[in-house]
Amino acid sequence: MTLMPAAPAPPATTPQTSTLLHAPVIDWFRAHARDLPWRRPEAGPWGVMVSEFMLQQTPVNRVLPMYEQWLARWPRPADLAAEAPGEAVRAWGRLGYPRRALRLHAAASAITERHGGEVPRDHAKLLALPGVGEYTAAAVASFAYGQRHAVLDTNVRRVFARAVTGAQYPPNATTAAERRLARALLPDDEPVAASWAAATMELGALVCTARTPSCGRCPIADRCAWLAAGSPAHDGPPRRGQTYAGTDRQVRGKLLAVLREAVSAVPQAALDAVWHEPVQRARALDGLVADGLVEPLPGGMYRLPLT
Repeated sequence: MTLMPAAPAPPATTPQTSTLLHAPVIDWFRAHARDLPWRRPEAGPWGVMVSEFMLQQTPVNRVLPMYEQWLARWPRPADLAAEAPGEAVRAWGRLGYPRRALRLHAAASAITERHGGEVPRDHAKLLALPGVGEYTAAAVASFAYGQRHAVLDTNVRRVFARAVTGAQYPPNATTAAERRLARALLPDDEPVAASWAAATMELGALVCTARTPSCGRCPIADRCAWLAAGSPAHDGPPRRGQTYAGTDRQVRGKLLAVLREAVSAVPQAALDAVWHEPVQRARALDGLVADGLVEPLPGGMYRLPLT
């Protein structure tokens, strides 16, 4: 049996290496960070949590108007929890991945029932909320409460891959090695660590971008391992691209659009009219029902979920 060679371990980071990265990145962030509503003090922990759900796989420019509308309608978790889950799906509009709306509604209900309507400060309690995973719990604890946690989104992972490991892109899925590296890079001081988390995320979003990084504007270009190695091209597994046209995702979106715009249950015929291919259309509708996004009723009628 031929054994595959082990993947190379990331370079060891020392306290001195980490410190050399912290100050320039945080200083850059203070000078260049975007003024986003969820970063303002008045957003509060609930505003931070809403933004983190909405920003998953969705760009900031699409999230901004929906975020403002959402917080105007549901300024507290209890306000959202008091409404039917289907209203969350309706208000989600065309942000995509609408199961996030159901998860956010479930989290709001749990916050209301378990925590008196206040988003918990404790990381473990955040992680125990429905729909809240490792990333979201760390992000809310860090950005809302100034705690020390490794916050690893796609942008941060790309910054660390280039600046520290010398790779153009991180692996397709977050690895244990990346988590160890992120923890090793965390500043010891809690407020500084929270600033570092936000700063590295913004650096990846604005400068160290996926396709056309602006290395000339990067505050750590002079200590970036990828640049020092001559910016080698990605040689790992092919990066996953996202397609939409003609996919089940597109069909699901069209079906949900009909239900969002309806004031009452709609007949099967109204859903059949939005997509020409019956097998794919039926598969997409079955998937929406299975995900709890659509509720079937007697007589071939459908609506957004009430419970």
